[in-house]
Amino acid sequence: MSENLSITQSGQVARITLTRPDIRNAFSDEVIAELTAAFKDVGARADVCAIVLAAEGPAFCAGANLNWMRRMADYSHDENLADAAQLAEMLRVMYECPKPTIARVQGDVYAGGMGLVAACDLAVSADSAHYCLSEVKLGLIPATISPYVIRAMGARAAHRYFLTAERFTAAEALRIGFVHEVVVADQLDGVVDGWVHALCNASPHALRECKKLVQDVAEREINAALIAQTVRGIADIRASSDGKEGVQSFLQKRKPSWVAG
Repeated sequence: MSENLSITQSGQVARITLTRPDIRNAFSDEVIAELTAAFKDVGARADVCAIVLAAEGPAFCAGANLNWMRRMADYSHDENLADAAQLAEMLRVMYECPKPTIARVQGDVYAGGMGLVAACDLAVSADSAHYCLSEVKLGLIPATISPYVIRAMGARAAHRYFLTAERFTAAEALRIGFVHEVVVADQLDGVVDGWVHALCNASPHALRECKKLVQDVAEREINAALIAQTVRGIADIRASSDGKEGVQSFLQKRKPSWVAG
């Protein structure tokens, strides 16, 4: 087992946990590779209905590991391109994971860690957590994480927090839409369990298609091509085996086949 993260599964729920509280779960090229592999592995498991991304210790993720940053300081332009491409691939794999993903944020989230939260479908935060896009203080920009963070918080909030590098509260993260729920720390698992219950009672095929629907439709111009795509989408899902089973079970007042018991 890696010292950087653990992968566990209980029933239909898989949990990927960052396990380096001593360095505030900061990531490096090694952690990026392990997270990429973990989401590919768990996302492909037929018996998984949801994935929870969690962390140990007082911080969820403090961004880049200092030793990794020291190495990057001496990288050539080509080496920096290759390094950034690995981070971009990790975020893409997380965002496009075929299973619903939940960020369970128990502590502070900084810089690249913001990308981890933004790449998940759902996010619940402890009320004591703080958030920060600190890159400009280091003469950098949050470029690789920006497609996901901007989608999560919106362009207007991104203008503020990308430029000012202000540290903001969980309440503010909720206000701008970066997280979906804020609770006291001992209620995090209750929120996660509620979401997991809802996800595991939904059609697995419909969940995959809903994720793709949001990704395909978000912020696109509403034109004939988009409308035609959405028409095809509902027609395809209605004709699918899960679509037929879901409608029939509703009409027959019974549980659909994918719900246990």
